Amino acid sequence: MSDSDAGRETRPAAEQSHQPVPLDCCGGLNNLDYSEMDLMPIEEFIRHINFHDPNLSIAVIAIIFNPLFWNVVARWEHRTRGLSRLFGGPYVACCALGLVIILLNVFRSHSMTVVMKTQARWELMERTDVFYVGIALIVMGTVLVVSSFLALGFTGTFLGDYFGILMDEKVTGFPFSIFENPMYWGSTANYLGFALIGASPVGLVLTAIVALAYKVAIRFEGPFTEQIYLQRNQRRKHD
Repeated sequence: MSDSDAGRETRPAAEQSHQPVPLDCCGGLNNLDYSEMDLMPIEEFIRHINFHDPNLSIAVIAIIFNPLFWNVVARWEHRTRGLSRLFGGPYVACCALGLVIILLNVFRSHSMTVVMKTQARWELMERTDVFYVGIALIVMGTVLVVSSFLALGFTGTFLGDYFGILMDEKVTGFPFSIFENPMYWGSTANYLGFALIGASPVGLVLTAIVALAYKVAIRFEGPFTEQIYLQRNQRRKHD
């Protein structure tokens, strides 16, 4: 057998028949030629964002600070009852914290709006269908936020559990029957809707940061709140 015959036998069958080699999807897509990817849309997207804008830094800080603030303060209250003593009772203390949270969220929304208005719009997003998707997201987000507030009440919305103001049972009606943490995701949908309406690439980036901040907050709040109610139920059994 000649060397050329041996070479033909050792080459893969797909190569001998000049057939394209199938993508190895389960092996990590090692056969993909990433140099052929069209990165122009990503580059165009990034080009519309001024990352050196001080207003952008303020907005990002506000987004990250808000859930960090209310989680730290609420846990401190649960451990020490410091706010309840300061305001003369848990209900007044919870309302005071709720008012601060509202003001912080207003500032966050304002800072995000300033950035979206002052930074560049993207022509690719200035389309009628994108505009109406933004409107739909705002409507959906508003419904989720308002219905969540009505279902939980003021103290339930603003961390009353941490002040010892516990609900008799878990809320399972709308919108909690559809979404977990509907107020957080409704708020995120609102920001995404405004970013689409404003054809704002920086708005999309800020919305992603909002979603990430809420995701982290949920990871801390969910188990801690469940532990509060578990302790309440254990005390009831002993009583």
